[in-house]
Parts: sequence; structure tokens; C-alpha cells
Amino acid sequence: MPKTITLRLSDEEYEKLSRAAGSVKRSISNLISFLALQKLDEESFVDEIEMEEILANPVLMKRLKRGAKEIEKMKGSFVDV
Repeated sequence: MPKTITLRLSDEEYEKLSRAAGSVKRSISNLISFLALQKLDEESFVDEIEMEEILANPVLMKRLKRGAKEIEKMKGSFVDV
């Protein structure tokens, strides 16, 4: 079920989003949703080439596997950057 949120924008921010939404024939709400999800995808996932590089790096793979085992054992600490 869709959810509604409230977003406070300055007049300049609203006008900028309004012009951008109009130029691609979207509502402001749809544009904000689209751009937010696109940014999350870019930040959260790697592309195929980058994944191939990761999988081809034996030192990195060994460290990732060790880290995954430590997570399962609840060892280590979380670092938020």
C-alpha cells in the first residue's frame, strides 16, 4: 500500500524540482521517488564489471569470507561512516 510523507522544501528547491519534473513529464512526487530510488541503487549495488573485479581478487575474497564468518559469530564491531 502506498505511503504518504511530508517533505519540506525551500521555494528554490521546489521550483527546481518542479522544472525538472515538468521537463520529463512527471509529477514532483514521482520525480523525487524515482531519483531517491535511483540514488539508493547506485550507492547500494555494484555493477557487473566491479563485481567481476571483486570476485577475481583472491585476497579480497578471503577477507570477505573471514568477515562473513565473524559476523555469524557476532565478533567485531560495526563502523558507521
